[in-house]
Amino acid sequence: MTRTPSPYAPPVCLTIAGSDSGGGAGIQADLKTMEAHDTFATSVVTSVTSQNTQGVTGAFTLPVAEIQSQYDAVLSDFDVRAVKTGMLGTAEVIDAVTERVADLGASLVVDPVMVATSGDRLLEAEGEAAYEKLIAEATLVTPNTDEATVLTGVEIETTEDAIDAGEQLVEMGANAALVKGGHLSGDTVVDVLVTDEVTRFTHQRVETEATHGSGCTLSSAIAARLAHGDSLADAVSAGVSFMTRAVRYPLDVGQGPGAVHHLVSLRNQAAREETAEAVEGIVQQFVEADVRALVPEIGMNVVGATPFAESVSETAAVEGRITRTLTGVKPNRGVRFGASSHVARFLLGAREAVPELRFAVNCRFDEDVEAALTELEWSLAEFNRSVEPEDLKTEEGNTMGWGARRAFSGDGDTPVAVIDRGEVGKEPIVKLVAEDPDTLAARTLDLLSVLEA
Repeated sequence: MTRTPSPYAPPVCLTIAGSDSGGGAGIQADLKTMEAHDTFATSVVTSVTSQNTQGVTGAFTLPVAEIQSQYDAVLSDFDVRAVKTGMLGTAEVIDAVTERVADLGASLVVDPVMVATSGDRLLEAEGEAAYEKLIAEATLVTPNTDEATVLTGVEIETTEDAIDAGEQLVEMGANAALVKGGHLSGDTVVDVLVTDEVTRFTHQRVETEATHGSGCTLSSAIAARLAHGDSLADAVSAGVSFMTRAVRYPLDVGQGPGAVHHLVSLRNQAAREETAEAVEGIVQQFVEADVRALVPEIGMNVVGATPFAESVSETAAVEGRITRTLTGVKPNRGVRFGASSHVARFLLGAREAVPELRFAVNCRFDEDVEAALTELEWSLAEFNRSVEPEDLKTEEGNTMGWGARRAFSGDGDTPVAVIDRGEVGKEPIVKLVAEDPDTLAARTLDLLSVLEA
């Protein structure tokens, strides 16, 4: 008996860009990112580059007729919902692409690729002037500050300068401009979206040189969201969030700094079930071992973060916590994502310093527990709520992130346990952390054993 097929029809995207033999940028980055956003990705290769994570050693631009032939083949067969352009290389290629996309009827994201992350030039000087007509066809143009300066003549040193450049790009005919702020100095990166108004997207800078393919990946993510029918503002917001995570968790490949993680959100989503099962396994061990002696008055919770978690909603925990009973301990309800606030925020704060940490549990803390911790000779840290800035105390949950950052900010061994001595109305607690569920369970049971000895 044959099986009945069940076709699926995702929206189709098209990337017009150069090939990166190193796989981190260009066509390769575009295809990975578009597919990660549940679109079917098609391509037009404009040039073939010899490059890797260390730089570009060669580039060959395809004949215009071959580029046009690829474009016509794709458009004659597919209902393309969004197009992005990347490395075009020459004025002749830019003109040819502009001619083809003029009557496209789909969203067009123009990433004006001029220089590789490594600093190698990817566009002939005469090609810079040719971009003006292509920009006039764009739904969105996404230059970094260096590219925006070349295109507009605005020297960009501040966010306000970036806004000025974005306004000039809109005056050239683009519906919108996203001027990326990653090349500006400061702990905070501000990307500005200029339409008939200005929207700022602010995120903390990640101290890494592994940004190979970042521009390609961002523009492809935005194009994919536009293909799904998102508004421009929503598509840009989703793209910036996606890019922030891809840079935070880069791929450690090659001899250079590495590349952004194009599939990071997909991999993170795929790990949710495994993470929840790991938390359930820890909880079951705690029930079987009867950890009553370690359960705080407020209850105990076990939290597991997905490998690339950035928010509480990406942490699994016991809904209603684990509480003491007359005969042992019992989870009030099951494990679900977003069920913990305080322990989850603490774990996320710890991950800012040690991203490998994925699991945490809160335990009772008093003199007896402190003595047991000392006997175990673990690496310990603590934070003092009395020195927390007042402005952080005004929002629920901020203390946990602040405390974790203080506890994990020092040099030396990563703390196994972090002591919070509490304050008026706040119970003293110790939190144990680990990179994997087995280690967290073992550490908790070791503490219980010493405490009850």
